[in-house]
Amino acid sequence: MVLDTNIRKQIELRGIHFETIVNQINTFREGVRPAELVRPCTIGDGVEFLEGNVDYFCRLYESDLSSKQIIKFVPASGAASRMFGQLLAAPSDDKGRINKKTLLQDAERGDSNSEAFLLFIKELEKFAFYSDLVSCLNKYALSVKNILEEGFYNEVLDFTLGSKGLNYANLPKGLIKFHTYPDGSRTAFEEHLVEALDYSVGAFKKARVHFTVSPDHLHSFKALAKLIGPRYERDGIEFEITFSIQNPSTDTIAVDIENKPFLDAEGKIVLRPGGHGVLLDNLNEIYCDIAFIKNIDNVVPDRIKQEMCTYKKALGGMLIDIQSKVSGYLKELEKGRKDVKFLDRLARFALRFLNTTLPEGFEKATEEAKVSFLYSKLNRPIRVCGVVRNEGEPGGGPFWVRNEDRTLSKQIIESAQVDVNSDAQRSIWESSTHFNPVDIVCGLRDYQGNPFNLTEYSDPSTAFISIKSKDGRSLKALELPGLWNGSMAYWNTTFVEVPLITFNPVKTLLDLLRPEHQNEKNLPS
Repeated sequence: MVLDTNIRKQIELRGIHFETIVNQINTFREGVRPAELVRPCTIGDGVEFLEGNVDYFCRLYESDLSSKQIIKFVPASGAASRMFGQLLAAPSDDKGRINKKTLLQDAERGDSNSEAFLLFIKELEKFAFYSDLVSCLNKYALSVKNILEEGFYNEVLDFTLGSKGLNYANLPKGLIKFHTYPDGSRTAFEEHLVEALDYSVGAFKKARVHFTVSPDHLHSFKALAKLIGPRYERDGIEFEITFSIQNPSTDTIAVDIENKPFLDAEGKIVLRPGGHGVLLDNLNEIYCDIAFIKNIDNVVPDRIKQEMCTYKKALGGMLIDIQSKVSGYLKELEKGRKDVKFLDRLARFALRFLNTTLPEGFEKATEEAKVSFLYSKLNRPIRVCGVVRNEGEPGGGPFWVRNEDRTLSKQIIESAQVDVNSDAQRSIWESSTHFNPVDIVCGLRDYQGNPFNLTEYSDPSTAFISIKSKDGRSLKALELPGLWNGSMAYWNTTFVEVPLITFNPVKTLLDLLRPEHQNEKNLPS
């Protein structure tokens, strides 16, 4: 493999170490080791049942807020373009017009894109951006009412997605209006701020929220934060809104099918974003005790926020409870305590609540060996992950996984990590009972109050390789270990079942028509 001087210069300009690129190319050549699933995590076997203890853990969380630095961490750099895939794929007539007649004919034949577009038009007034769309059309002397009556819908689509109108096809999800209220509409970004007031207020009465955004939209996010932040502050609580971008030095090289650097039409190497796993560096740089991680599109209107926030606080209380116990155990170990009953109790705790199983021969090991193992296993970052019942949503779930040292650990596994050519592994994957909605609360400090270096608890072997295309040619793309997958592989993990009401993602535009995203006026009586 030869990387010529020109390629080396391009790599250096991006701030990427040459050895990193070599390692990435070797990963393409050698492939990625799939996860070895043992069984899904289920209630009583890897998943805790929270019901009956919700109030207790909420009170525990609320009683400890004033002494904690808490932050809500929201990955928000993804483009919203995929939300509109069905609309963009709707058929047009021989004159390039999207018209009602053609859509109805295709919908009768079972075309899902036509059905989606017709539903978009039928329920247009229920979208939170409707009034903004009307204003944009009025500037060009166009009437929504007339367009809908005539049955030709190109202008509606163009002004929703294009630069003359709302430009939604080119915006991130965080800047798209999700919900309608009597006094106006809110973007997903605004909903995260309002939500933060309920459970992300720690020391100094600050509601701290951190968004990771793309460089192209950083200015727009900052401008919106400055404009609307003071509007939502209440009860003497102030927002502390911060942003970071994905460092270009975390981009990964693309290769062709022969695993050679992929060169574009100008002869330049193609570097691609390394996936949400690179945000581990962003999280690592934040000063806080506790971080709540939640996706940008998983928000709800005020009428059901309280129930959702209750479970956030309950997860936070469970984290504090586990941290307190871990801290107590570690301090006892540090003092030199190693009697058999204590070590047995500690081992049972690790088995029940933490991301570990005991190695073979642990019972017969020396006291020193047991202490060393248990200390190393307990003194790690902790995460409590809410999981919901699996209802067929695409995405990962909680599993018991066999590690390279043959011990087991609890991991969030995505489909790309599974060996689908193995009937046994596919069967385990399909038997999953729970789904990962990205509802995670993280403890980022050790028992002495020092921040963990999170990169030390990542498994770099759990990358993803996917096939993409550019300029009509196939390429291989590499995503680094996901933020809640391989990047947290060696964290101590507790999975907790939470109600489905806590999971309300907006993957397509039509998801905003679900009852959970509508105001009371639009709900069926």
